[in-house]
Amino acid sequence: MREDQREVKSLYERLGGIAGITAIVDDIVENHMTNPAVNARFLPLKDSPEHFSEVRQHLIHFLAAGSGGPQEYKGKDMLSSHKGMNISQGEYMHVIDDIMKALGKNNIDEETRKDVLAIAYALKTDIVGV
Repeated sequence: MREDQREVKSLYERLGGIAGITAIVDDIVENHMTNPAVNARFLPLKDSPEHFSEVRQHLIHFLAAGSGGPQEYKGKDMLSSHKGMNISQGEYMHVIDDIMKALGKNNIDEETRKDVLAIAYALKTDIVGV
């Protein structure tokens, strides 16, 4: 089969489907919890296990739906969910680094990591300084 005839996998498939995305989200959350530059925003979630579970599920569904999976995301849009948080450019970059580390830990290939990075940058104006 010629290279241009290969099956093109969706981003969802390249991230490992729901199981892969769940593992990636769990690693992202762990990275945020241990990153001193941003953990003050995330550690309070541990005080409310129900809210933490809800946020985790929203993150999983957001990434799954946004990458072409069948899951339905029912959470707030990025602007609404970050409004009033006044997230700095530096915090945003630390979060991006945490995401990239999680993708690497889960053996996500470089092309797929670049695709995720492009999506994250596309969302930046709805997250930073709002």
